[in-house]
Amino acid sequence: MKTKAVRLYGKRDLRLEEFELPEMKDDEILARVISDSICMSSHKAALQGADHKRVPDDVAINPTMIGHEFAGVIMDVGEKWKHKFKPGQKFSIQPAMAHTGTLNAPGYSYRYIGGDATHIIIPGIVMEADCLLNYDGEAFFPASLSEPMSCIVGAFNASYHVPPGPYRHEMGIRKGGKMAILAGVGPMGLGAIDLALHHERKPSLLVVTDIDDSRLARAACLFPPEKAADDGVRLVYVNTAKIPEPVKSLREITDGTGYDDVFVFAPVKQVVEQADAILGFDGCFNFFAGPTNTEFRAEINFYNIHYSFTHIMGTSGGNTDDMRESLRLMAEGRINPAVMITHVGGLDAVVDTTLNLPQIPGGKKLIYTNISMPLVSLYGMKEKGRNDPFYAGLHEIVAKNDYIWSLEAEKYLLDNGKPI
Repeated sequence: MKTKAVRLYGKRDLRLEEFELPEMKDDEILARVISDSICMSSHKAALQGADHKRVPDDVAINPTMIGHEFAGVIMDVGEKWKHKFKPGQKFSIQPAMAHTGTLNAPGYSYRYIGGDATHIIIPGIVMEADCLLNYDGEAFFPASLSEPMSCIVGAFNASYHVPPGPYRHEMGIRKGGKMAILAGVGPMGLGAIDLALHHERKPSLLVVTDIDDSRLARAACLFPPEKAADDGVRLVYVNTAKIPEPVKSLREITDGTGYDDVFVFAPVKQVVEQADAILGFDGCFNFFAGPTNTEFRAEINFYNIHYSFTHIMGTSGGNTDDMRESLRLMAEGRINPAVMITHVGGLDAVVDTTLNLPQIPGGKKLIYTNISMPLVSLYGMKEKGRNDPFYAGLHEIVAKNDYIWSLEAEKYLLDNGKPI
């Protein structure tokens, strides 16, 4: 079977190509990808090529498919897995397989599996690692976004506290505690706000910072402080660029105690140092944002580490249980990952979008891999719809839903979009 896929050949060398997939083996599964959301990690892999920890050294000779936040439909199942999977079954993928002892992951390391493709072959290691998950939802995009949401779920689960005395690690964010999400209104930050407000261990205070008023305003529209208060959380948005002493102001919001849990969603030295400075006693600082600079550094107060029991950690990706938790929270209607999406496009938009991702404003860029379509913001569809009835129809749907992507919008795009 032929597939069309975006493949990585080296540093800044991505190519959309059509080629023949090999014959499926007995321990493999043939699948059709429907949606993939583009991650900053794919951008980093595209910049670093073979220098990336997950990309093979011989990628120039044996290119790999990119994209790891994807969902689709199973087409054929090898004999080994027929007891568990069947054609027509919807799926999502957990690409993080570190528990198997390897950094290899779909979307980075393999020739025939990645999210930015029309058709893929899922290798046996994915099923053996229990990383191919059944998905029962009607829309595909939540299954794609279950991967980035699982990273946030994993970060919340991996954060910890160590009360003095028993010295027992208490895993997870502090229930009823004080939380700060710094640089927190990008796509992953929005997901973190959503999770924090609806988590079983939600904080009593949630402070979200950024340096862009328009981004903060959108976050406040999606997650109003008044609604958060109804759910028992005091939600405060702060533009740290507009206050002379951000650390002092952020600590004052906590009545001087500092924060139990602080998450950093941008690899910026100043933000990292702010996070360290606002930690309270036994405060946990999770450096969530992975830098591209291998020499990234910031100054940390070791006096507080010693006397205030502050601690620093980082998480990269979630595990299969985290993804199952994110799928459960979506199914229960407690979180809505659609708030992360600001752009949609087709497979032919992937190369430019991935290479230039930091320069494209907004949140998540959602790709429908069997569609030919430039990357378009949800707000930009109105202008394109003036001369194109396809975009006019799509704009009508997203506009009535307050410019939040939806099942109706996805169905319209898949039914009316131009095939790749």
